[in-house]
Amino acid sequence: RSGESDAPGATAPAGGTGPEPAGPVPVGPDTLDPTEDPSARRSAVVEAAELLADLLSVGARALVFVRSRRSAEIVAEHARRILGMSLPELMGTVAAYRGGYLPEERRALERDLRRGRLRALATTNALELGIDVTGLDAVLIAGWPGTRVSLGQQAGRAGRAGTRGVAVLVAGDNPLDAYLVHHPEAVLAAPEATVFDPANPYVLAPHLCAAASEAPLREADLALFGLPDESLLADLAARGALRRRPTGWFWNTSLPGRPQDLTSLRGDGPPEVPVIDSPTGAVIGTVDGAAADSTVHEGAVYIHQGRSYVVTELTEEAALVTEKAAIGYRTRAREHSSVRIVGERDAQMWSDGIRWSFGSVEVTSQVIGYTELTLPTMEVVAQHELDMPEHVLPTAAVWWTIPADLTQAAGIAPGDLPGALHAAEHASIGMLPLLATCDRWDIGGLSISSHPQTGAPTVFVHDGHAGGAGFAERGYRVGAQWLEATLAVVESCACTAGCPSCVQSPKCGNNNEPLDKAGAITLLRLLTQAAPKAQADSDGEPL
Repeated sequence: RSGESDAPGATAPAGGTGPEPAGPVPVGPDTLDPTEDPSARRSAVVEAAELLADLLSVGARALVFVRSRRSAEIVAEHARRILGMSLPELMGTVAAYRGGYLPEERRALERDLRRGRLRALATTNALELGIDVTGLDAVLIAGWPGTRVSLGQQAGRAGRAGTRGVAVLVAGDNPLDAYLVHHPEAVLAAPEATVFDPANPYVLAPHLCAAASEAPLREADLALFGLPDESLLADLAARGALRRRPTGWFWNTSLPGRPQDLTSLRGDGPPEVPVIDSPTGAVIGTVDGAAADSTVHEGAVYIHQGRSYVVTELTEEAALVTEKAAIGYRTRAREHSSVRIVGERDAQMWSDGIRWSFGSVEVTSQVIGYTELTLPTMEVVAQHELDMPEHVLPTAAVWWTIPADLTQAAGIAPGDLPGALHAAEHASIGMLPLLATCDRWDIGGLSISSHPQTGAPTVFVHDGHAGGAGFAERGYRVGAQWLEATLAVVESCACTAGCPSCVQSPKCGNNNEPLDKAGAITLLRLLTQAAPKAQADSDGEPL
């Protein structure tokens, strides 16, 4: 059983074998030599840090947008290290900016950037919107930001108020970035599909409560909220949130708090977990509650403004850390996950016995340990076990099953099947954002050579949000196009055994093991050959 978790982590070398593709050899986004060892490739984060140091050395002011909080710290730290060797007077002009900093810390960084004390920030999308930043000469975007809207917003931070500026996208080592490098028309020409699930009860229920507190909800109002019947309102009444009267459904005013506080513009999920410096008792930052087990578990390395800490304890209330100098390693969580099919909402039987399905699932995940990776090579030097609680995510998924005898007839040995399924799963997850307005961190997946419910080799790709967000459903509707794009990027990758540009994943909970690139290509070919060629999207237009 293999799968991608929703927790970020570093990449590990893949296993498996595969033939060198015939014909012209394309060059991947970070690859100067397509025959080089993939583990030796320069990451987009390192490339962006070095470009940032070059920009600062010629007097430019810049932002670097990265995909994760940890990457923001790494870019700032690496840029300072480079400047320290040639222009030490500029070391103090670079800082990280990200979610998880205390509000007063973020305000101070914004103020220092506006006043010129800081000349560059390495930031997550926290600086994409809502904060006035002027006078910037350049923006570096380390890896595809997830959507075309984000790309435009981030690039637009440079050259404001009539001044000239430059924006550079540094392609990352993953399937989608590799595809976009060779197919820029997918960014520049195609419209962006907006995907959401208005019927998600985890999103809709709080809004119904807020609406009912302002005016009673009547039967005529159901269509306004996309409700097919009164079942969700009846459920809210059974839970005591609403009261039914002859004139409609009312908010239960005897409950504490305001119903408007049940909704969140920042999405669902548990509250943030404060990070506390044990010796002083000071709160130095926060982490997302949903990511706490994988990022601030006991023994994890936590980086904050260039300072390294080790987590000594994680409780429901806080993560306790102690600062440690010169930590020569980073940590990555190891996870176990499983998927239970709750109900199949729709399904198609393709040729050769392949079944393509969409429905409700429960994803159970658990952090079972962590790995220490030495710097700068990120080689595994130690593994530790953890006993963390299980978490269950009710969500939506698209999945496919394929007869085991079909895979054997195609040349995939039973011992190679888990790696082939795992690699196909990773590549599929990497390419879904091409067709749905999401990024890799919004979705997850699991592959298994014999699922207990389907009784066959199965690959799941699921939404990472409670109740679903529409991403998996979009994938189900555009399955043929999705699989063809996935096959194209894996086949065209110049590596031999699999790399981050095709089948490795930066968030794999199984250390990217096992992976079989050649087997994944065989599976994806079987799927694309079996898929209906005239499949239409949700608007009925051929793809």
